[in-house]
Amino acid sequence: MIQVRHLSKSYNGIIAVDDISFEVQQGEILGFLGPNAAGKTTTMRILTCFIPPSNGTATVAGHDIFEDSLAVRRKIGYLPENVPLYKDMRTAEYLTFRARLKGVRRSRLKQAVAGAMERCGAIEVRDQIIGTLSKGYRQRVGLAEALVHEPEILILDEPTAGLDPNQIKQVRELIQELSEDHTILISTHILPEVQLVCGRVIIISKGKLIAMDTPENLLYQLRGGRGLIFEIQGAPEEICERLSTCSGVLSVAQEEDLGDGYSSYTAIMREGADAREEIFRAVVANNWLLREMKFSSVSLEEIFYEITAKEEEGAG
Repeated sequence: MIQVRHLSKSYNGIIAVDDISFEVQQGEILGFLGPNAAGKTTTMRILTCFIPPSNGTATVAGHDIFEDSLAVRRKIGYLPENVPLYKDMRTAEYLTFRARLKGVRRSRLKQAVAGAMERCGAIEVRDQIIGTLSKGYRQRVGLAEALVHEPEILILDEPTAGLDPNQIKQVRELIQELSEDHTILISTHILPEVQLVCGRVIIISKGKLIAMDTPENLLYQLRGGRGLIFEIQGAPEEICERLSTCSGVLSVAQEEDLGDGYSSYTAIMREGADAREEIFRAVVANNWLLREMKFSSVSLEEIFYEITAKEEEGAG
């Protein structure tokens, strides 16, 4: 649905986006992850034809951003970080106005506006003045505006910025519901957000694309395999030596002394390997006590900081 090729953007010699390329597949929720000023918003603005790139190009739903920008805009629903709502208008009035600007036929106006409000949970504030709405409801109105012309693609820039925890949860659930009918590119600097709603992640730093994959595959790249965490009572040296011989296990390391003879360990397994049964049998055979065993959760914080640290070391 979106193909980006060697995209760059500079302002007065300052590079904001530096030769990035990526694709977003139909029906996918792709997370665009990076710190503030990484180049995320600039990339979003280029894809929505708000600003032109300095170099490179992109196509959206088969339309080139240079040659057919009007068609690109018809295919995209865009939620900027700071939603530019007309605060003196009522919700339904504003959405009707925006739908007309986006070319929704007069015969479909009421249906399109009502459908967008219903999908975004804004029906109950349809007659309320936007300036009196909470931040959470204004975000819902912004999403409804992005949806009112029924686009194939949604581009959401920091959609939960400034919301309280309950509002964040509601907006994340809404994004997941919208993914059933839309391809979504979501930009954020909030690490858990990507992990909760996105199937694949792009990491961008200082304008450069430095990683692109699923969170799980990024962890494989960093550690060389899948992590397994367990707690065992026994002699640490013996445990590490014996369990490292299990098939599919690349390494075993003691992490922490938990007291009462127990320690926590991390085993790194080859991609696709599952050594849990063999590890369990080895524990029983050696009369050790096993208290817990689980796959390590994928930490996007760890992925992000390790990848960006390596990038900085490479640049230095």
